[in-house]
Amino acid sequence: MRIKGRVWKYGDDVNTDVIFPGKYTYTVSDPNEMARHALEDLDPSFAKEAKPGDVIVAGKNFGCGSSREQAATCLKALGIGAVIAKSFARIFYRNAINQGLPVVQCSAIYDLIDKGEEIEIDLDEGKIFSQKGVFSFPLLPEFVRGIIEDGGLIPHIRKRLGKV
Repeated sequence: MRIKGRVWKYGDDVNTDVIFPGKYTYTVSDPNEMARHALEDLDPSFAKEAKPGDVIVAGKNFGCGSSREQAATCLKALGIGAVIAKSFARIFYRNAINQGLPVVQCSAIYDLIDKGEEIEIDLDEGKIFSQKGVFSFPLLPEFVRGIIEDGGLIPHIRKRLGKV
């Protein structure tokens, strides 16, 4: 599976309250409405200007904070192709996989990639291609790639049960 898009770059400790503002937690439940609020307190232009396939590149501990899955849901609904970070909060990482949002851990790329740069991610090869070079990352397990390719955990289970 290949993902190609522009980079949106953010720093360390981007928490779930910043990814999906906590003030909407109990009032917004439609994924498309959630997408309109993605990262609005950190980067007001993000939800308006991000295009399907775009990639977030972040520092350490992306998705820290509360366990609410709206953070992964809003990014997936916006069409974000993947999130690459130096490291992830474990609950966000699993919520992203459950939503079918690829998450890639790669420290080497952060200091070399600029906002707006085009990159391509090959999930099957464990490589990120950019103007600045090719970066390797640990392959996601095959079962995780299957969940992502099927669009998330629920569609994956339905497919496996023959209830597509």
